[in-house]
Amino acid sequence: MKLVNIGYGNLVLADRLVAVIGPDSAPIKRIIQDARDRGTLIDATYGRRTRAVLIADSGHVILSAIQPETVASRLGGKEDAPDAEEEDNEG
Repeated sequence: MKLVNIGYGNLVLADRLVAVIGPDSAPIKRIIQDARDRGTLIDATYGRRTRAVLIADSGHVILSAIQPETVASRLGGKEDAPDAEEEDNEG
């Protein structure tokens, strides 16, 4: 069981993630809205800009305030230093 930090102290099970994608395209925005309507959206941005959208095998959609590349590198086992935004806004 591997947990992945998706920003601001939030953790997700790596085995449950299907995709990590950017939020900018229209189809992804529709996926987010559909999940919000179904009640399966998890907003882990703490009010910050959404930079990554994580899709879980359960159908849940998770919003994160860190870059998809950072999440992907954390999934691969390589730990990065916290993002500059995370350091500036925590506390």
